[in-house]
Formats: sequence, C-alpha cells, structure tokens
Amino acid sequence: MEERKNKIWAFAIMSALILVSLVYYSVNVFYMYLIAYIWFGVAYGMMLQYGRFCFASASRDLFAAGVPRMAVGILVALIFFSFIQAILSATNMSTFHPAPFGPHTLIAGAIFGVGMVLAGGCASGSLYKIGEGNGTSILAAFFGLSIGQAIFVDIGGIFNNLLPKSWIASSALKEVPAPSAVPPEKITSWFDVYLSGYVWDLPAIQLSATEAMSKVFPGISKYFIADMLINSIIPAILILIVVYAAYIRKGYIKKRAKEKGGSAIGIGDELVGIWRMITASKRTTLMGLLIGIVAGLHIFVMKGMQIKFGVKNFGELLTKMGHTGDVAVNGTVFDPGYWYITSQEAQLGGWILDKFGWVMRDNIFFGVNNGLPDLWRNPALWMSFGIIFGAMIMARLSNEFKFKMPKGELWAWGLIGGILMGIGSRPSLGCNIGAFFIRVAGGDPSGWLYGLGMVTGAFVGVKFFNWWSERKMAKELESF
Repeated sequence: MEERKNKIWAFAIMSALILVSLVYYSVNVFYMYLIAYIWFGVAYGMMLQYGRFCFASASRDLFAAGVPRMAVGILVALIFFSFIQAILSATNMSTFHPAPFGPHTLIAGAIFGVGMVLAGGCASGSLYKIGEGNGTSILAAFFGLSIGQAIFVDIGGIFNNLLPKSWIASSALKEVPAPSAVPPEKITSWFDVYLSGYVWDLPAIQLSATEAMSKVFPGISKYFIADMLINSIIPAILILIVVYAAYIRKGYIKKRAKEKGGSAIGIGDELVGIWRMITASKRTTLMGLLIGIVAGLHIFVMKGMQIKFGVKNFGELLTKMGHTGDVAVNGTVFDPGYWYITSQEAQLGGWILDKFGWVMRDNIFFGVNNGLPDLWRNPALWMSFGIIFGAMIMARLSNEFKFKMPKGELWAWGLIGGILMGIGSRPSLGCNIGAFFIRVAGGDPSGWLYGLGMVTGAFVGVKFFNWWSERKMAKELESF
C-alpha cells in the first residue's frame, strides 16, 4: 500500500512539473530558457538522491569512518565533466567563466566545510535531502543559504568600519564615471566594498586562457591539456592515489598477497587496487559518471538557448517581456548557464525580506550583479526547486521518502551549519558546486584552492562532532 502511494506521489510531482512547463511555454516561448533549468534541476536531483551524492557525507565517511566511496565518486564525476567541458570550450559552446583567485577562496571554503558537516549536507546535498523530507536540511537551506546569505550581503553599519582602507579607496574608484562604473548608491554594505574594492581587483585565471599555455598548446589542444589534463584530471588522479594509499592499500595488500599465494606485490597489483576502489560502489561510480555528463550537457543546452534567442543572459528576455523590475541596473539576472547552488537561494531570501520591507536592491549583489526577480521568473531558483522535486520523485519511487522533523540539538546544527555555509559561499562567489566542482573542471585553479579549504573545514567539523559525541556520551554514562 505504501509503495503504491509513493508511486502515485512520484507520478503526480512529475505531472505537475510537466504542466508547469507547458504553462510557461504557452505564456511566452522565451520561457523555454527557464524550462531548461527546471528539468536539468530535476535530473540533478534524481542522480544526487540515487547516488547519495553529498560532499558533507563524503567528508564524514572519509574522516570519521575511513570509507572513501563518496569521495571517489565525486572525483570520478569531476574527471568526466572536465572532458566534456573541454569539448564545449573547444567548440565555443561553453558558458563557463573563471573566478577571482585569492586567499579569500581558501578561507571561505574552510568556513563552508565546517558548515556543511554541522548541517549534515552540503549545498547540493541539502537540497536533495529536502526532497527526502529531511527537516534539518530545510532549516539549513532556508535560514542559512537563503535568509542568512541575503542579510550577509546587505548589512553595513558597524561592519563597514572594519573594512581595510585600501578596499574603501579601490571601491571608490569603481564609482561613476569610471569605465567599470558602479552607481555609488549601490555601494552600501561591507560586501559591496569587499567585491568592488578587493575581489574585482584580483586576477581570474583559466589555464587555457593564459599566455603561457596558449603558446605551448595552440588551438583547441589547450582546452584538453591545460584545462582538462593539467588542472583537472592529473590532480584528481593524484588525490585518488593518496586516498587509496591512506585508506585502502593496507587491507588490500594483505588480501592480494593471499590471492597470489605470497608472491611479490607489483605496480600492476597497485593499479588493480585503485581500480577496485573506484568500482567498489558501482551505484556511486555510475552516478558520478552520469552527473559529469549531464553537467556538460546542461552547459551545451544553455549556450544553445542563448544562441537561439540572441542573448547572453535571461535578464534580456525578461526585459523583452516587460519585467524590467526583475533585473539589475545592467539589465541582467543571476543566470550562471550551468549547475550552480547558493546565489539563487540568496535571491529567495532577498525576495522574502524585500516583501517585508527590507530594501534589498541597494547593493551590488542584488542591485548590480544578480537582480531580484519574482520567484516564478527566476531560472536558477527553478533549478534548485527542480533538484528538490527530482530527489523527491526518486525517493518516492525507492520508498525512501519520510518527513523527519529535527530533534534536540539538530535544530542548532541545522541553523548554525546553514548559516556557515551561506557565509562561506558568498566571499568565494560559490559553494561546493559553483566554487569547486564547476571551476576545477573548467580549468580554474581557484577551484582547488576552495576545495582545499572545504576539506580542511570538513576535517575540523568531523573532529568537532567526534569530540561533542564523546563528551555527550561521557556525561550520559556519568549520569547513569
């Protein structure tokens, strides 16, 4: 009976999404752009739920239990996505753009890493877990990734007094009439000064676009050698080797020696061990492969949409449809063109606060860069909703959906973890997906810097949880 009920729910959700898509298309053909985001979100959600893909889970499994299954799956996805990204760049069908490179990325990654462990899910993991009915993830995503981020980018006051003078001076140069003009009324928060006075002054690096790589690897080869091989695949393989040596090799060598009757272990045996580690969980590895492929296909489709409609940003289509209040001063909205989390959640929080009278458009984040479209016209936000609904469909089909209200300290962990994830997302202009996964595969070395910070923060978070659990258990035993 329960299984039949879940199948009906899955069918109903899918039917509702199809109906929503048809309604959008009937209103205006331009909404095909938004519909594409919806269905790629659904695909991501289904794959994330089926493969249990979560960076927080990968860190917890690795550092707390010594199980590398999820970490290996993420690296497999990264390798495949880098190959597809290189093809897209070589055919001029990529929407990828690198991010400013600097120490802020490492620091932000560490904050995010601690937060995702406390919350029990990373940015993408929290969304698919909402689709499973996880109440703690709802807290993390709504109050941290949504409301928390919106407040974080708009607060000023005493925080502005803590800003370095060099940032303030550089920010002032970005105001009119400079070529990279920012209306002075949009520089009101500490985050505005941080962006215009620090981040925008940093270099954005994509290996294939550097002069050195372009000279050594001319033509399209630079995308496959610089971006794919040097920036993505070689580091990923080295990490796989380190994980194998640290967590798998000792037990595998003993088992392999018995299989060979005591014969010497050679390099071939080590390669077999690495391969067995990669294929230990066929489900996770398969989803890693599919996620990499779909992420690449997403970029291809969005680029095709831009070519079809003759635009570079969905804000141009909103303007053509008369929704000028949705876009930023430069006529754009947040439209990454690929898999991305957190910025659209900040828009959700900003939209809610704006409706309650908090002026949210007087800053760079909403007023200049991303706009603040109504929820039903926000393409990237629909992608996040799609992830939730896609995960819900898969969870229903596999009878894994169950609404779970957070209990006891989970309320605190969800709130604190979500806020830390939000804080860690904004200075780096992305999260575990946008600042790590997408950037690394696209040839941006800042992605590895964020990844290093994220793993370090996750390690600290896991150690904190171990300490907390042992302390709690000791108190309970003492009371007993």
